[in-house]
Amino acid sequence: MIKRLFERLLRPALLVPGAIVLVSLAELAVADRKYGLFSGGFGQSSAVDGAAELALFACGYLAAQLAAALLVWKLCARLNRKSGGWPAMFHFALAYGGISLAALNAQYQLHSYFSDAVDFALVKQLGGGSIQDALLFGKNEIAMAAAALGLFALAWWASWRLVRRIMGAPEQAASDRPRPRWIAAAWLAFLALLALIPRTGSDAALGLNRMLVWRGTGDLAALATDFDGDGYGLFGLRTDDHPFDAARHPLALDVPGNGIDEDGYGGDLRLVPVPQPRAAAAVRPGGANVVLVVLESTRADVLGKRIDGKPVAPNLEKLAAAGAGIAPSYSHVAFTTASLKSIFSGRLAPRAGDPSLFTELKRGGYGVAVFSGQPEDFGDISATVAMRDSADIFVDAEKLKDRRAFSFAAQGSLLVDEGILLEEFDRRLGSPVAWRRPQFIYFNFQSPHFPYDHPGVPHRFAHPPIARADISAANRAQVERTYWNAVARSDDALGRLVARLQRLGVWENTLLVVTGDHGESLFEDGFLGHGHIVNDRQFATFLVVNRPLPAVRAPIAISDYRGLVLDLLSGAPPRVPGIAPFLHIGELDAPTTIGLADTRFGMVSLRLDTGLACFERPAGCLRYGNLTGERRRTIDALVARWGSERWARQKR
Repeated sequence: MIKRLFERLLRPALLVPGAIVLVSLAELAVADRKYGLFSGGFGQSSAVDGAAELALFACGYLAAQLAAALLVWKLCARLNRKSGGWPAMFHFALAYGGISLAALNAQYQLHSYFSDAVDFALVKQLGGGSIQDALLFGKNEIAMAAAALGLFALAWWASWRLVRRIMGAPEQAASDRPRPRWIAAAWLAFLALLALIPRTGSDAALGLNRMLVWRGTGDLAALATDFDGDGYGLFGLRTDDHPFDAARHPLALDVPGNGIDEDGYGGDLRLVPVPQPRAAAAVRPGGANVVLVVLESTRADVLGKRIDGKPVAPNLEKLAAAGAGIAPSYSHVAFTTASLKSIFSGRLAPRAGDPSLFTELKRGGYGVAVFSGQPEDFGDISATVAMRDSADIFVDAEKLKDRRAFSFAAQGSLLVDEGILLEEFDRRLGSPVAWRRPQFIYFNFQSPHFPYDHPGVPHRFAHPPIARADISAANRAQVERTYWNAVARSDDALGRLVARLQRLGVWENTLLVVTGDHGESLFEDGFLGHGHIVNDRQFATFLVVNRPLPAVRAPIAISDYRGLVLDLLSGAPPRVPGIAPFLHIGELDAPTTIGLADTRFGMVSLRLDTGLACFERPAGCLRYGNLTGERRRTIDALVARWGSERWARQKR
């Protein structure tokens, strides 16, 4: 009886369409739940909801699934040609169905922590420029995925042995193999739709690009048709309209005034003003001490944040009340390495050798000390801003590796608690004798870094903090409390630092600057982390200074800080350029997304891979080609700003 059941189930006429239906229903259901693919909602600005869009989507999706299924069936039949028909169908079920569902699960788990904008450049940024470190950063999740893959392979082998024992010797029929002309016809139809649907401008193309087979095949087809080697081909959401001209493609450097629109956006580039970094400054001897504290991943809404009626950061708020508190202040990239380089150099994308606070204050006769809970050589932070070369005292997580909070292998995952940093401060600068000359001290407090808790952190707002393994969108409330609990830990350390400076008698002559390096999404927009979506949660942080900044108004950028510090030390009126902060995801010359933080429409952004322009006020997104009026002019101004920033960097 069991054998007869297997014989019926393993027939091609039942199994192939059945597997396609099962995989399709699972993928479409998960995509709609995650992105509102058909129903709209958060994460999916353009729903596939019109009759024409649904019809186009259905044609493309079914063509992709049928082509993939027939190809897998053919491969399984060929590999099992000596065994007969049912072994091929058994392996087809697991190869097409099982692997598809496993890949689907892996994709949406990845997007839970990042976004569908994740690419090679973003993975490198996660690892501070190192792919190896990026992989080590997520080694726990990768290990779980590898274990799941191993279990799947074991289940495949065990079920194969069981079914072979039940079925016995197979008998192969001629109909047990797909005919080559079926496969060729299916793939020709699929490739034709793959090339044509993105050119319709329909939301169906955006929806299809979230589908595994469609996007995977499209990426391979684009690579195969990239004739000029500029990274774009004849397939994909962004196609190369000039396939034999490497100077013209969506991320090309637009040459101003030559009458050619090299990047396909905004017409021929007209340069616009960009913030100009201060030239190297001479700091007068005997000035005020400077203490700069960076709180990792701390959002702009920390100022005024209350949980259970209690302030999360009372010490930070006290400093802001006595001096200045500015929010939002925007990171340009929303990744730690790039943000710290901008803070110290005053540039959007600094290079080694550019002026920085470390070199300028060192030349001004300051003692320079670093107390960092992260490794400052990570992502070439130290080398770019001459941190280690300038420092008289250099204590970071690499040096204190034996006292790190976790045993993670990635350099970017090293974390040393604030209490240990304050102990090192006491040991090296805890005597008034050490302050006979002015000091420049950089602290980096890491508690708010993912996974937002480590041993020794008091449970002020999270009772208890959520375990790393349980961090998910379903536990968002616990994740938020754990995150703010970690921020409170850093704020407490800030208060203890101020008390030490007061005890040493140097507080009145100390300029204290406190900021975050970027913000953090806590699943409000469906994602966890930073640097993957242009919005206030991920890109906005704060600036608090224990001195008044009467003429400085939000929004500002973290690259403004160097100029503000130099102004405050020289006695000049503190000033910022007053130009809207420019934001980008990915490298400046090859971003996935660009954005501006202060426009008539609030924060605006443009995804250069899809042409989707998004606006904060009123909230919504449109294809670039469909923009008109003030919206089109605003996005063209964003494109001009991007091009101008690139040219400014080229001229250096």
